[in-house]
Amino acid sequence: MVRRRRELYNKEICACSIFGAMNRDGDRFTGHDVITAIANMHVRGNGLGGGFAAYGIYPDYKDYYAFHIMFTSDSEETRRAAKCILDAYLCQNFDIVYDEEIPHDEACKVSHPPLAWRYFALPNKKGDEACLPDEDYVVKKVMWINSSMENTYVFSSGKNMGVFKGVGYPEEMADYFLLHDTYRGYIWTAHGRFPTNTQAWWGGAHPFGLLDWTVVHNGEISSYGTNRWFLEMYGYKCTLQTDTEVITYAVDLLMRRNKMPIDLASKVMAPPIWNAIDKMDAKKKKLYSTLRMVYGPLLMNGPFTIIIAHEGEMIGLGDRIRLRPLTAATRGPMMYLSSEEASIRLISPQLDEVWTPNGGEPVVAKLNSKKVVRDEIFPLS
Repeated sequence: MVRRRRELYNKEICACSIFGAMNRDGDRFTGHDVITAIANMHVRGNGLGGGFAAYGIYPDYKDYYAFHIMFTSDSEETRRAAKCILDAYLCQNFDIVYDEEIPHDEACKVSHPPLAWRYFALPNKKGDEACLPDEDYVVKKVMWINSSMENTYVFSSGKNMGVFKGVGYPEEMADYFLLHDTYRGYIWTAHGRFPTNTQAWWGGAHPFGLLDWTVVHNGEISSYGTNRWFLEMYGYKCTLQTDTEVITYAVDLLMRRNKMPIDLASKVMAPPIWNAIDKMDAKKKKLYSTLRMVYGPLLMNGPFTIIIAHEGEMIGLGDRIRLRPLTAATRGPMMYLSSEEASIRLISPQLDEVWTPNGGEPVVAKLNSKKVVRDEIFPLS
């Protein structure tokens, strides 16, 4: 089956499926409905990548960083050797309270699954690193592992959340990682991949994550080289040759490190054109001109729609001229984002509100907030 999919593979830049669901009251739910919704968009993928991110799934270890790590060699002996090297590195730099192989169904016929392990740990900072904030310390160690250790890849590193992904349709990944009933979370995001410019391998599937930030993405960013160059000046190591990786790191730089609210971060990644800026009042003109000049290399040039999630928040954002689809909807405390309205209606036939967000304008759902922040709150001019 996998061989046949690869034979049929052709470049197609209009596909990929994304889906997100959030309970704004914080009530946790299983992944069943989200799996059903993303599977309904099966034809938007080609079986070369699928995955999920879920928040609130580790209440017993909610104060610890949950590292999900792939050991990717085809050789069992090499995998185990890589794990021994990583174990030693983690023990030198973290206090590990628990670790185990990520539960999965061996009977699922997926392509070349890696050895997937998870560790729950806290930073053990020493020497010159003792003054680093915990999150900066974790990012530094994740970057080192992913750029320096062979056959080892950290694909999830946040607290009380996890990414589960690989080569296959998203519903296949859900079966493999036992996502239907094993975990309960208050945010779930999902992705079905149709790779365009990079190879299909388990680490290259979506979501992409760093700390508790995750991104699922439909589109193609032609500014990858410029974006990557800018991010690497700030210590990020882009090892995967994929545009979604740079989007994830850009979100971390803008929103976590620079503490930029999403309304401004969205104007960095999907800014108004200069003609629109020229027509703004003096205050806005100065603000948006400054953003363009300071963060110009983080402009995401090309068609895209993304769902960003992190602790307590889910965000939908598309390119400024809306070249990729996104539908938003609410039902009671539930907020949905999807490539197609049909997938939302499948799991929630009755909706309080459904709309198409404007290009370049974020849709934001926050924990313990009844109001969904949407495009008219952040007008362009």
